[in-house]
This record gives sequence, structure tokens and C-alpha cells, in this order.
Amino acid sequence: MKKWKEEMSKQILILAGDGIGPEIMAAAEKVLTSVNQKFNLGLSWEHGLLGGSAIDAHGEPYPAVTSQQAKKADAILLGAVGGPKWDTIERSIRPERGLLKIRSELNLFANLRPAILYPQLADASSLKPEIVAGLDILIVRELTGGIYFGQPRGIRELENGEKQGYNTDVYSESEIKRIAKVAFEMAGLRGGKVCSVDKANVLEVTELWKQTVTDLQQAHYSDIQLSHMYVDNAAMQLVRAPKQFDVIVTGNLFGDILSDEAAMLTGSIGMLPSASLDENGKGMYEPCHGSAPDIAGQNVANPLATILSVAMMLRYTFREEAAAKAIEDAVGQVLDQGLRTADIMSEGMTKVGTSEMGDAVVQALA
Repeated sequence: MKKWKEEMSKQILILAGDGIGPEIMAAAEKVLTSVNQKFNLGLSWEHGLLGGSAIDAHGEPYPAVTSQQAKKADAILLGAVGGPKWDTIERSIRPERGLLKIRSELNLFANLRPAILYPQLADASSLKPEIVAGLDILIVRELTGGIYFGQPRGIRELENGEKQGYNTDVYSESEIKRIAKVAFEMAGLRGGKVCSVDKANVLEVTELWKQTVTDLQQAHYSDIQLSHMYVDNAAMQLVRAPKQFDVIVTGNLFGDILSDEAAMLTGSIGMLPSASLDENGKGMYEPCHGSAPDIAGQNVANPLATILSVAMMLRYTFREEAAAKAIEDAVGQVLDQGLRTADIMSEGMTKVGTSEMGDAVVQALA
């Protein structure tokens, strides 16, 4: 199993999207411009339309022109899509469909959700500061298989007239291997530890998961420390002692739940980036939060999740660790200066708008 290719072109597609998307992306683009110059990254980028903005311009959420741009790019930076303006149109062409389409067309099967807690924001968490301060977990969730997509599925009527709902949790070895590979590769760029989450004591599909992940680690990733945990225990450990984790890898259903639980440990979703990758490390990077149409155009949205998505992109697609770290450190410095957007504001801090926050990160990078 080869490592991801080192040599690559460096083309980015920026999809600002709807709602607060254009504002947070403008701030992130300033940071990208700055880091590109400072570290001589040789990145170039272009803009495209996705979601509501694409519906307004082309009558569909993921037009062919955007699809061509996306296929050509090595990485995609996305703001956010959707809003009440498009809620009444036919479901098949709503903004969110554009998101599903781009994910499936590019085969983005690996969802990366970091839960990073800046010590400056430890009070925002519902857990005690000492339990979460300095938290840095990465959850790798399989996004295109498992019980959400498995067949057969449905609701049927039994011979006695009673209704029965049924779904199938299914994973093949190749699907498990490719998501485990992502987790091991990511751990190699981080703390060198992977915890695979299953329910192998009662579910055969996760028994195969556990065995396949173990075999892959022994064959190709002996430098990575692998542990296993049942999902119920993992859910408890995440709130009891979350700092024990580095990378967590799991299937679609468990990953859906655990990634939201881990995100809430930080207390502010406005700070959290995410990524969806294909098997070559090409990815789409976006903040975890939505398009927040209620505050759009007011220069109050928090751009830090989008700025940190840029850092993730540099680390995981372009393998530019120094540049990624520089952005994360700059965000830390800005928080040290007491600058806060409305969503993370606390007593004694200085409230700033979207563009001011972006400018402050650029200055901290200088």
C-alpha cells in the first residue's frame, strides 16, 4: 500500500457558498494569501459556485462548470451552503443536494473531524477546564458505507400483520482498509496513536472491522500504536478523559455520534474545521458550522473555523506542516490578545467582527 503521492500540482477551488459563507471565506482567503507568500507554497486558486448561489446563477446547486473545476482541483475550500431563500424550491435541487453531489462525485469517503480546544476558550466547554484544556482529537469517520447505505433495508409487513423495520450494517474488507489507511496516515502526521472503535462483542460486521484494522496495522503501520474500544466505552471515555485520544477511526453510524460528542467538548462549533478526503488525499475542507443566514452580511460571524480549515488543507492534502502550524499558532496568538467574535465572547475580552478577526490572524502570521 503506497503512501500518498508527495509530488502534486497545487490548485485550490474556493466555494464561498451562501449565508455567512462569503464573509468567512474572504477572511480565510486573506490568511491563505499571506501564508502562501510567507512559505513560498506555490498555491493557486479560483472561485466557483455551489448551493444557493449556484441555483441563483445556473438553476442547480452543483452545475457542470463547478463540477469541472472541482475535478481539476487538488483541494476544495468550502464556506457553507443553504438558507431559507431556497427552502421552498423542489427538494432535488435544494442547496444541500449540491453538497451531497460533490461529495459522492469526488468519492470523498473519509470524514475528518478534529476536536481542538484552545486553552483560551476552555471556559466555553461544559466540562471542567482541566479535563478539556489543550484537547486535540481527530475523528476519522467512514462516510459512504455502513448501515446508512446498506441493503436490504425498508419497512415490511410480517405474516401476522405486524410491521417490521430493518436495515443492514455492512462493510467489506476494502472499505475498512481504505478508511483505516487514512487514520494511520493522519496519526503519522500527529501523535502516532489510533483508537479503532467497534462493537465486536455483538456485531460481526465490526468484528471484521477490528480484524482488518489490526491486520493492516501489523503489515504496514507498525510504527503507529493501535488500540481498540467498544463504542459505549468510547462515548464514556470522551467525556471522562478525552485527552487520552489522538486519532479515533470508526464506521459511519458510530462516527456520526462520536464526532458530534467530541465537537461539543470544545463548546464552540464556530472554531471547528472539518475535511472529507478521497483515497489520494484530495479533499474538501469546510467549517463544521452552517450558513447562519440570520447573521449573514453583518460582519459578526466567526471566521476561525474556516481559517483553521485552511490549516487542515495545508497539513493533510499539501503536506505543508510548518505552514499549517503557523496558522494554528496565529489563531492562538489572536485569542491570547483577547479578540473574540460574538459567539465566543466572554467578559473582559474585545469583541471584533469577521474581517477584523481575519486581519488579526494575518498580522499574527507576519
